[in-house]
Amino acid sequence: MRLTSEFWVSAFMRRIRQADGFAYLVRRGAMEAGAIFIKIRDRDGHFDLYMPAPQSEYDPERADERRFILYKQSDDEQLLNEQLEKELRFDPDLWLVEVEDCTQAAELLNSGL
Repeated sequence: MRLTSEFWVSAFMRRIRQADGFAYLVRRGAMEAGAIFIKIRDRDGHFDLYMPAPQSEYDPERADERRFILYKQSDDEQLLNEQLEKELRFDPDLWLVEVEDCTQAAELLNSGL
């Protein structure tokens, strides 16, 4: 059984804090199955935006796990925010978590909870 979006986000944020990073919930989406987007800011001011992986990226034997792919990278946060606005118009139930100062954030995304 797949974890709800709310549970997954809570667990992911806890793992970021355990790795001495900072994570905060920018937007709460649909509790059960809202798409989750993760924006990571590194210490140099570079941003990575991750989105749910397409179905073709899933392992059939582990279909209950959430997978993420790198969607956009930029040094300009405004460009990423504009892309997120487009995604919100398409899917108003999405979740957005922002992460700062966590070198392990990308690894934690696809490590399973």
